[in-house]
Amino acid sequence: MAKIIAILNGKGGVGKTTTAVNLAATFGIEKKVLLIDADIQGSASWWVGRSDTGMGFDLSKETDPKLLGDLRKITGYDLVVVDTPPALHSDALAAVIAIADYLVLPTPPAPMDLAVLIETVREAVIPAGTPHRVLLTKVDTRSLGEALEAQNTLKQLGIPACSAFIRTYKAHERAALEGVAITQWRGNNAREAESDYRRVAQELQRDWRK
Repeated sequence: MAKIIAILNGKGGVGKTTTAVNLAATFGIEKKVLLIDADIQGSASWWVGRSDTGMGFDLSKETDPKLLGDLRKITGYDLVVVDTPPALHSDALAAVIAIADYLVLPTPPAPMDLAVLIETVREAVIPAGTPHRVLLTKVDTRSLGEALEAQNTLKQLGIPACSAFIRTYKAHERAALEGVAITQWRGNNAREAESDYRRVAQELQRDWRK
């Protein structure tokens, strides 16, 4: 049976789709992965649709809450990654959280973004009891202290966070425009950007084995 990983945040613009696509591609190097685009905006579908060669995973677009609730019936995959809608009280998000094995919550470390993320955890994640970790995204390499402070704040609140985080690079935007995952990008900062997601994937897998 495939492990179902949902990528979620009640706020848009936090790197949610970038995380869903690049984690799917990173895990897809060694596993059979299906990415479900459950976001009505369809950003993941747009990104993958620009690819000429594929990204190492399969894609399916599905926003119907009833069908999303049946994801456990999917066979033939090791991992199902779900890019959820940025709507905290949507039926689609509730359906995915209810059946997910693990939740990844991307957020920039800025205080306002962190406040929305904490609300998402308290309202939607903790009541479900699903294992989860916050992933700091869009981290400015010139002010890493902000990310460390955010990790410390989450720790004090008892909210688990990844030790690894995703630094801000133009590579992420350019990879999306070219229709490739960061694992396929060959421009400036390609190795750094890819290594961030590889470290996150490794950390998540260690967490799953506990």
